[in-house]
Amino acid sequence: MKTDDLIAMLGTNVEPIRRPAGRTLTLAIAGGVLLAACGVMATMGLRPDLVQSVSLLYLLLKIGLMLLILVPASIFLKRLARPGGERRVSLALLALPFLVVMVLAIVALSMTPRSHWTAEIIGDEWIECLVSIPVIAIVPFAAIIWAVRRMAPTDLVRAGAVSGLVAGCISALGYALHCTADSIPFIAVWYGGTVVLCTLAGALLGPRLLRW
Repeated sequence: MKTDDLIAMLGTNVEPIRRPAGRTLTLAIAGGVLLAACGVMATMGLRPDLVQSVSLLYLLLKIGLMLLILVPASIFLKRLARPGGERRVSLALLALPFLVVMVLAIVALSMTPRSHWTAEIIGDEWIECLVSIPVIAIVPFAAIIWAVRRMAPTDLVRAGAVSGLVAGCISALGYALHCTADSIPFIAVWYGGTVVLCTLAGALLGPRLLRW
């Protein structure tokens, strides 16, 4: 049998393989948001001052910031999760919200007396924030990694990093329901910083967990 005949025979009646892995990833992200929110409310409790309009405004600000990162990161993660998808990803775009909130933090500090800078940046909940967001992110990260692994990514470092970024944003969304520290510098340093830590952890773990 000639090679051309063999190729033609193998290509006859080939059915496309259906892999609903993209849908699985979407469900993993959505489920992670739900689990993070319910877990925080069940274990830590909803912040008690939401009856005040200012507190509600700051909560919406935190949620809006995290969504501003989470939505494009989720889109890019779906691309990264597929072979060769890294060519359609701009990590600079994901860094833009972090830069914006850092600029806002600097502006806020410039309008605050230096004697109050420590309170604005550190506050009373920095340790809780530093610990809680990475811990809450563990379950969403595991679910996302499982879904991404099914899609056969080729750039394991970047896929792992964006997986960590998405999990960190999900965790920060959940933790925001409890956290009463509302200053812009605090949000920039501790929310932004812990999400970056989750991203770095994902980049380190990606090559091991996503190898296929």
